Amino acid sequence: MSNNLELSEFKQEIATIYDNRSNSYDKGDFHPRLANSLIEHIDIRPGQKILDIATGTGLVAIEAAKRVGQDGRVVGVDISTGLLNQAQRKISAAGLTNIELIEADAETHYFPDNSFDRVLCCSALPLMINVPGDLRLWKRFLVPGGLIGLCVFANTAFTTGFILQNVAQRYGVSLIFSDLTGDEEKCYSLLTAAGFEDIKIKREQFGSYITISDVEGTWDGSLKHPLCWPLQQLEPKKLEQAKADYVAEINTLVTDKGIWNDITTFFVTGRKKLENS
Repeated sequence: MSNNLELSEFKQEIATIYDNRSNSYDKGDFHPRLANSLIEHIDIRPGQKILDIATGTGLVAIEAAKRVGQDGRVVGVDISTGLLNQAQRKISAAGLTNIELIEADAETHYFPDNSFDRVLCCSALPLMINVPGDLRLWKRFLVPGGLIGLCVFANTAFTTGFILQNVAQRYGVSLIFSDLTGDEEKCYSLLTAAGFEDIKIKREQFGSYITISDVEGTWDGSLKHPLCWPLQQLEPKKLEQAKADYVAEINTLVTDKGIWNDITTFFVTGRKKLENS
């Protein structure tokens, strides 16, 4: 792993956020469930070479490494040193020797063409700057007939983010979270435009009820996230009014069970065309 990444301000802030979350990232079952579902939705076989984009703490990479066995190889890429350190500890504890971790920006890091049988990316696409270009780049790394597997979210996923997006729009601010993958049609179009075929999309719901205390402070926390930086450009009075609108709309969602936090998730796979097909 390297510690000499040159990142944009946006990417550096993302890396810092995940560095700070690295010790708690695996707590709970949400991220492990996403990773396990992605693995289950794509055919991974012994001896294959796998590229795991935004590998994080290695949740996908470790399970993939177990499936490809000693004759296979997994490469995990991430910009967060903290997450990669956690991944390395878990890899060492599991006694796995077929995983390589690279500290790099997956949007600009190059591998030889036709290097991998599978390219996986679990829940990180909203943090990418140029998703259409990324998909075309990652397709180059796949062998002909190789598969890409993505875990992405609907535009209704994560209720607080969905409401924040709607409120921001009323004030002329566009926040882009999961717009590119907002529904099955968008997912299909995205992969088709990148040149993939045999596209399959599976929908799963990971939502649950949350309490009003769970969402207290989410406005202030969201403003610090790079995806929400455009909202900070509002003048102070408008920003306060937007916050009031956000809180009011959250309160309308409270039921006897709590607030339903939708997490509609799509598991998308696509195949790189065979040569001369």
